[in-house]
Amino acid sequence: MDCLFIYKINDERNIEMLKTNSRRHLHFVLGMLLIMSMIMSTSFITMPQVQAAERTFTVGFDAEFPPYGYKDANGEYVGFDLDLAQEVCTRNGWTLKKQPIDWDFKDKELNSGSIDCIWNGFTIDGRENEYTWSVPYVDNSQVVVVKSGSDIKTLADLKDKVVVVQADSSALAAFTGDDASDENKALAKSFKELQQVGDYNSAFLNLESEMVDAVCLDIGVANYQIASRGNKFTMLDEKVSSEKYGIGFKKGNTELKDKVEQTLFAMVGDGKFMEIAKKWGLESSVCLTASDTSKTERTTLTVGFDAEFPPYAYKDENGEYVGFDLELAEEVCKRNGWTLIKQPIDWNNKEESLNSNAVDCIWNGFTINGRENDYTWSVPYIDNSQVIVVKADSKIKTLSDLKGKTVAVQTDSSALDAFTGETASEKNKSLARSLKELKQVDDYTAAFAELENGTADAVCLDMSVAEFMVVAKANKFAILDEQIANEQYGIGFKKGNTELKDTVQNTLFKMKREGVFEEIAGKWGLERFICLNESDAHPEAYSSKEKMSFGQIALQLLDGVWATLIIFFLTLLFSMPLGLLLTFIRMSKLKVIQLVARIYISIMRGTPLMLQLIVVFYAPYYLFGISLGQDYRFYAVIIGFSLNYAAYFAEIFRAGIQSVPNGQREAAAVLGYSKSQTFGKIIFPQMVKHILPPVTNEIITLVKDTSLAFVLTYIEMFTIAKQIAAAQTSIVPLFAAGLFYYVFNMLVAFLMGKLEKRLNYYR
Repeated sequence: MDCLFIYKINDERNIEMLKTNSRRHLHFVLGMLLIMSMIMSTSFITMPQVQAAERTFTVGFDAEFPPYGYKDANGEYVGFDLDLAQEVCTRNGWTLKKQPIDWDFKDKELNSGSIDCIWNGFTIDGRENEYTWSVPYVDNSQVVVVKSGSDIKTLADLKDKVVVVQADSSALAAFTGDDASDENKALAKSFKELQQVGDYNSAFLNLESEMVDAVCLDIGVANYQIASRGNKFTMLDEKVSSEKYGIGFKKGNTELKDKVEQTLFAMVGDGKFMEIAKKWGLESSVCLTASDTSKTERTTLTVGFDAEFPPYAYKDENGEYVGFDLELAEEVCKRNGWTLIKQPIDWNNKEESLNSNAVDCIWNGFTINGRENDYTWSVPYIDNSQVIVVKADSKIKTLSDLKGKTVAVQTDSSALDAFTGETASEKNKSLARSLKELKQVDDYTAAFAELENGTADAVCLDMSVAEFMVVAKANKFAILDEQIANEQYGIGFKKGNTELKDTVQNTLFKMKREGVFEEIAGKWGLERFICLNESDAHPEAYSSKEKMSFGQIALQLLDGVWATLIIFFLTLLFSMPLGLLLTFIRMSKLKVIQLVARIYISIMRGTPLMLQLIVVFYAPYYLFGISLGQDYRFYAVIIGFSLNYAAYFAEIFRAGIQSVPNGQREAAAVLGYSKSQTFGKIIFPQMVKHILPPVTNEIITLVKDTSLAFVLTYIEMFTIAKQIAAAQTSIVPLFAAGLFYYVFNMLVAFLMGKLEKRLNYYR
């Protein structure tokens, strides 16, 4: 056909066909550009507009770091730090702007003025000289999380294992930083590998799929992840390191730091700070104190206990009241500057002692089960069971052997409740009816005296107490294998006294984080009964009830779909004409101009798009000292994408032009066409036909590349998917995003395929 086209140009019919086809191509291309322009005209309505100056406070945060900052089921950015920031803004009459950032570029965001501060569980330790810091407001620790049932029980067990941490995190610094301890550096060297990931959702997905053996992270985040993922994971008791969180301001910005800090002090003074901390289950980690307070300071803590209940509390050979609970209480008092008053009480009158304020709490292996509504309880700190003790040579080997026997229990005890209480099981009630007698005694010393002299056949009591008594009595007694019931111990406060409960409980949490709680438990042989868990304090803060359906996820993703489409269409709108211009320069006969185009194309194709976006956004500030503000973020994305894709389109266009036989140009010259007419009516239409397949590939790639916009913290669809995945601790949002990309690319491929068929009229 090309030959006929060239050599029969004087044939009027062929000339007319040439003109008709040229007009068809030109009209189509112009039509497409018109449609895209119309789409963009509506898009620009939603583009960032320059706002009148207003007093805003822009907080930079990692939106995949619950409970400090993340996207909730309603598509809102929420978290402990964001609630604090909102309250600070409310009190100062500021407007809060929540700005998600790429954590790897937080310093550039801060130094360029894009954000006012970094407020997101931001560790001071090791960064003291890099920012202007607020005072610390949260004590935190780095812990290790493994799969439930893992054979990793201690830090030493991590040898030859793969451990994952977030890039540029406190966990990474704890192992490899300049201030890392020699012990931690040695531990890191013992790993098979210390992997880095971009976020903790990825870390836990790797752990769940057994691609790694452990994750090291902040304890607050660890509690959230463990509870949100259905307790598939567990936390090691040993801590890797301790640290403190602060708010990081640009170096030298003391004025803003002081204003925020003073507001936080005021919030501590009126209780608002602790209220927010409790909402997120972090009150035990708070370390910020008001500079002055009108509250009367407590000086003593009076603990009520049964002095005949070893190993929790009893009188030793020196006449001193000692025991596990009393030692815990002593440490709590020491840390709070209180004096401990040990007050033995009649167990039958414990409620009267508490309600009359004779004691501040009942702390003595005190069972929560069945008494949940009678006191203000701390979280459980000891798991315990009710067991049966008999003489070592007794014929009683199972619970069924107790039929017709006399069993002693303490009055108003968990053992008595296990047999006769409202919540007692039918099995235990039936067992109690089969006994000759269920004898109540005042204390366990009397119970064991009756067992020893034969007036009772068995004693029912708490397992930890039973173990202590068996050892203390030189193994004259034995514990049956079968258990009567399970229970948990807590500290009972007067109903409504949540303030004292919170203080004591938070101190216990800190003791556990530091290993002191386990140390005391080990001294009394109770370490295997420990169940103290910070997530129990506020289970609603770590609740997984807000799991989103696929439909809800899709609706939230729609917020980012529009941003993705804007990037896509605007990039095409600007990069294609720019690419065509580059093609002309690249094919110029002037070697100098041609060289410029070749260098530009080489740089754009030879460096990552992510790097180019960073340069476009940050270069004005770091090279010229020009701060272009928040609105420039969007324009930088479009500029970066357009410059990059123009280079690729330029080479595709050049290949398309060069694919048109030179005879076509000669034929046009014979017909008297000018160079511009030759290109517009002959070369360009045929070029379009030839380049459609590679252009289609680039367009499909562009759809997927839009996700790179988040490097400039421009929130598009895939970024939202990652944020939802982090908050929901689920990979489903990522699959939903993948489905969108697939469907959209299928549509692009379909339309481009139809266009390609339409242009096949030469065949």
